[in-house]
Amino acid sequence: MDTDSLADRVNAGDARALGRVLSLVEDGDERARSVIKDLKPPAGARIIGLTGAPGAGKSTVTGALVRAFRDRGLKTAVLAVDPTSPFSGGALLGDRVRMQEHATDPGVFIRSMGSRGQLGGLAAATPQAVRVLDAAGYQVIFVETVGVGQAEVEVASAADTTVVLVVPGMGDSVQAAKAGVLEVADVLVVNKADRPDTQATVRDLRAMVALATDDWKPPIVTTVATAGEGIDELVRQLDRHWTWLADSGERDRRRLARARDEVAALAFGAVRDRLRVPDELAARVADGTCAPHEAAEEVLAIVLGA
Repeated sequence: MDTDSLADRVNAGDARALGRVLSLVEDGDERARSVIKDLKPPAGARIIGLTGAPGAGKSTVTGALVRAFRDRGLKTAVLAVDPTSPFSGGALLGDRVRMQEHATDPGVFIRSMGSRGQLGGLAAATPQAVRVLDAAGYQVIFVETVGVGQAEVEVASAADTTVVLVVPGMGDSVQAAKAGVLEVADVLVVNKADRPDTQATVRDLRAMVALATDDWKPPIVTTVATAGEGIDELVRQLDRHWTWLADSGERDRRRLARARDEVAALAFGAVRDRLRVPDELAARVADGTCAPHEAAEEVLAIVLGA
């Protein structure tokens, strides 16, 4: 496909062109820059992040939320960050398997991205991918983290609303507080709430939320996503948070911070690509005649002065 026409096609909502541009973004292809430059300005899509441990039901909850927002007539996209395949380097596409009901809906776009070793639960290309989806006219964008540990908190910097999923019976719920996972939650979801330990989990989470000092206290919603139970209440709480973001000015603050982080990440990436440590300088550090921080200053002076 001619890259010169990609931006126009994405602006017109062409799904094939959108997939092509997302591939360019994910691969770090230089051609992505000129395409993104010609995209429409962001229309202010609503970005909802979902994170949680493996097996918490993130993909099932996401699928149920997609159905709920599609019932409102809103174009919806899902950006699902999957573990990277050690063989192909791509995503394992596990989330697409669980969202087959939306495969034929032209108002839904689902894209899996490999994490490619990126920490924090997101792929490095996620912010730009969200920008492309926004330009393509998607009004609600779900960003689902890879979910392979206790540190998938980076999604909070990429979303307007962050949903943290926990499951009863998967260990002490206090473990969810590690690495700030609960601190980034705007809405807490206890999924698979038909399990016997649900009330104990809800009780523990309420005790943690009571300690929060922020203006927004994360509500706790119980769901059985496979049966659609609790999804209406979850959507209600998401709407409530969306209204609070607008009324408090927090939405603009978060979007400004998101833009700042995106620019900084791209700038750091450009500097990293240009960094070259001369063997002579490395040898001086190795034999102790030059301190590492002094060597780093020399390298940065070369890069930034070029």
